[in-house]
Order: sequence, then C-alpha cells, then structure tokens
Amino acid sequence: MPAPAHCSRNTAGHTGIGAGTALEARPGTEGVARWLRATVGAATGLPLPEADGGDDRVVLSIEPGLPPEGYRLVTDGSPVRIQGGGAAGVFWGAQTFRQLLGPDAFRRAPLRPGRDWHLPRLTVEDAPRFGWRGLMLDVARHFMPKEGVLRYLDLMAAHKLNVFHFHLTDDQGWRIEIARYPRLTEIASWRARTKFGHRASPLWEEKPHGGHYTQDDIREIVAYAAERHITVVPEIDVPGHSQAAIAAYPELGNTDVVDTSALTVWDNWGISENVLAPADTTLRFYEGVFEEVLELFPSEFVHIGGDECRKDQWRRSPAAKNRIAELGLAGEDELQSWFIGHFDSWLAARGRRLIGWDEILEGGLAPGAAVSSWRGYGGGVAAARAGHDVVMCPEQYVYLDHRQAPGDDEPVPIGFVRTLEDVYRFEPVPGELTADEARHVLGTQANVWTEVMEDAARVDYQAFPRLAALAEVAWSRLPAPAERDFADFEHRMAAHYRRLDALGVGYRPPTGPRPWQRRPGVLGRPVDGTPPNR
Repeated sequence: MPAPAHCSRNTAGHTGIGAGTALEARPGTEGVARWLRATVGAATGLPLPEADGGDDRVVLSIEPGLPPEGYRLVTDGSPVRIQGGGAAGVFWGAQTFRQLLGPDAFRRAPLRPGRDWHLPRLTVEDAPRFGWRGLMLDVARHFMPKEGVLRYLDLMAAHKLNVFHFHLTDDQGWRIEIARYPRLTEIASWRARTKFGHRASPLWEEKPHGGHYTQDDIREIVAYAAERHITVVPEIDVPGHSQAAIAAYPELGNTDVVDTSALTVWDNWGISENVLAPADTTLRFYEGVFEEVLELFPSEFVHIGGDECRKDQWRRSPAAKNRIAELGLAGEDELQSWFIGHFDSWLAARGRRLIGWDEILEGGLAPGAAVSSWRGYGGGVAAARAGHDVVMCPEQYVYLDHRQAPGDDEPVPIGFVRTLEDVYRFEPVPGELTADEARHVLGTQANVWTEVMEDAARVDYQAFPRLAALAEVAWSRLPAPAERDFADFEHRMAAHYRRLDALGVGYRPPTGPRPWQRRPGVLGRPVDGTPPNR
C-alpha cells in the first residue's frame, strides 16, 4: 500500500529475518539504515548490526539505472536487497520491506521478543507516478503540537507521501515564531475562545486556544521530514486570512476604514473581511516574515495563500483607492494581483518559487509561479494551459474535512459525501489537457482543514483511511477511475487497517464511527447531492 507497479513471487516459501541478520548500507543509504534500525529494529527487537559480508543480511544500495524515487526489492533469499535510483528510492523500498514483515513491524517495541520474522519471496519493482504526493495540514484553526506533526510525518512516510504543506497562519491563529515580530506569537497565536462546530453552531468552547512552533521546533520538523524524504512547504497567508496578524500589529490593516486596534484573533470560522492594507509598510513587514521563513525552510516552493481575499475594506479605503490609481490598476481585483505579484518577484529573486491557491491566476502570474487548484479542476486546467505548474487538490474530491458518509452519526458533517471509494477514483490529471499541458501537473495532495477538528483524534478520523486511497492515487499508475479495482483495494485495506492499528491511528472504521468518534448535536454544514465534475 500503495500498490506497486510490478510484483512477482519468485519461489515458494519465505526468507527469514532474525537476530543474526545484518544490515549493509552502501554509500548514500546511511540515512535509510538509521531509519530501519530506529523503526523496524525497535519493533522487531533485532539489532541489525552493520556488516558487508555474509548471506544473512539486508543490503541497501543506490542503482543509477532506476528512477530517482524508484526502487527494487528482492526477498527471494539472502541477502535481501533494497535498491533505489537515489536515497529516496531506497527509503520507499524500505517502507515496502516493513509492510511485508507484517503489522507488528509498525509497533514501537517487540510484542514477542525472540520471534522469527519472515518475508515472502518476491521481487517488487516500483516508482511513483507523480513527484508531488502531498498532505496539507491546517494547524492555524486548531493547533497541533510538535509531537503530533512529527507523527503525521511518519504516517506520510508509511504511505510514500513526500510533500507536507504546512498551513501555518490564518485569521484564527499564527503558528510560527518570527524573531523580529514577537507579537505574532505573543498575541496572534492565541484566541480567547473557539466556535465548536460549524460557524452557525450555537456552541462555544469557552477557553483560550493556541500555541506556536519556535524556530528550533520548525528546524526539527524540517529535519525530521528530510530524513523521511519529505519536503515541507510552508504557507504564510497574504493578503486575506490575516486577521490574527492584524490583531498583533494593527498597522497592517486598513486603518482608514476600521479600528484595527480593536481587533482580536478571530474566534469564529468563515472568511474574515479584515485583510492586509496594500501599503509599502505591509510589504516590508511580510518581506521580513518571509526572510525568516526562507532561513527555516529550504523548499523550492513557498505557499502564500492568496485565496478568499474579501475586498470590501479596499473598496471603502481612500488609501487603497490611491494605490490603485498610483499603479494604474483597473480595480481591487488587480490590486490583489499586484500584491501577489510583488511576492512572486521577491521570492524568485531569492531562488524560490511562489505557489498559491487558484485565485492567484486572476490578473496573471509570473512564469515560474505554481497553482494549488482547489475550486474544482478549472484552476488547474487554466494554469496548465497558461504554462504554470499545478498541484491538483479540488475540494469536491480530496478535502478530507468533508464527511465520509451521509448518516447522522458522522461527526460535524461538512461538505459533500466523499467515501473511501470516491477518493480512490479521483483522477488528478484533467482529461481535457493535452499531453504537453498535462506535464504541468506536478501531482496531487489531500487537504485537511481543521475548523471542526479539535484534536489529533478528529484529524485521524477525517484523514484515515482516505489518505491511504489518495496515496495510491498519487503513487500508482492506476486505470481510468471507472476501471479501478476498488474491491482489490478494499481487500488490501483489510491488512492495512492492522498496520494503522499498530500505529495508533484513530481511523474511521468501514462500518462507521465508533461511539467516541461521534459528536451528537454539533452542527455541521453538509452539502447534499453529487459534487460537480469540474
């Protein structure tokens, strides 16, 4: 899981792994060896000592003839060989090796010390379909402590996902330490209370909520991800979804039309009308933010949000009108494009690439900018046809905050019903794209927005098992959606649930939520019917 491209049984029987089995890490694979000893070694109780001779060993090696993330796993006897086109390929092969050992290999300590472990005698050859196989986690609406983030990086690695889109700021909270602007964590990282359920719900949790990651926390998260061949893409929202920042630094807002000094970090859900002022001082402030962000995150891409920017304050603001006239713009929509374009150029000058939600297409983009297509397929199609790279994550298909079944037992039901099968039949590449245009589809990701997910258990419930289906869509070269063998996927999921159990994942069972996973009486926002195709 996900399904490999080629898997063949070589001979009957099994290959044993035991106390005498050594681990040989050839050049470039030392990190994978450390990971194997820390995870498989802990679960099995096997020491896996270093050795470069003898038959009873597992050999890790880089074979340049394989694709960079591709691997070949051969378990038809000793030595067992895990080969990859690069270190990442060896790591993904090690993930398959772990799966073949059985669900107990996913625990943190051996259940039966001294037992023998067996591998079926196979050759597995595999490589991913897409280079961008992602998960977006919103920690702004409900903060996830660092240990929870590290756990999700492990869960991503177990599913061969390789991009962690880290949604760090929003109206309801700012989650990253910026040394030159301390009030972003002193003030903007906490809200006084929290709406419980959808914004129409009458329920409130009357206690402060918040938290943030120090810069050392971020360094640790990025390093932990890198050891697992996962790239962390940070998201800092501009110019909308910025009320928390304005609450900390009122001069960032449209002070000529609203008393920004009276604003607090927002305690409700939805889209705030409090957006950044289109002023030079605002640009300089966020350049300072991004300077520190670039020091912490080595990723090629930096996400700047760019979505759902309400323009009501700009329309009333004399300062905004003056800026529009000064720049010769047609109106407020082009003002947003100017704002995005500034950071597009700023990031490009520093060797990075801007990525944003598909609203950033409005008004035009620089050639190097990329798009996260969330409002259906349309943004992705437009981006690819305009020559921009795109990550497909349409809300109607891969927003995992959407409900998983139509029943009343589904906790805080949001959006369309998106079952495990629906996600499995999602196709990231729009059929109307030509072959050249389709090359701009970098891949896909699932998005987990946490307005109605108050803790890690709720995130688990919404993400799993559907994230396993998304992982297969992103990795495996599947047939057309209608032709996919969902029965086979369900059969393999039966084994995979045992791995998730060993990992302590609070997934939604196939039979429906467990009693403690329900939220009776908490209002959601279900949408009836079938999602639009585009």
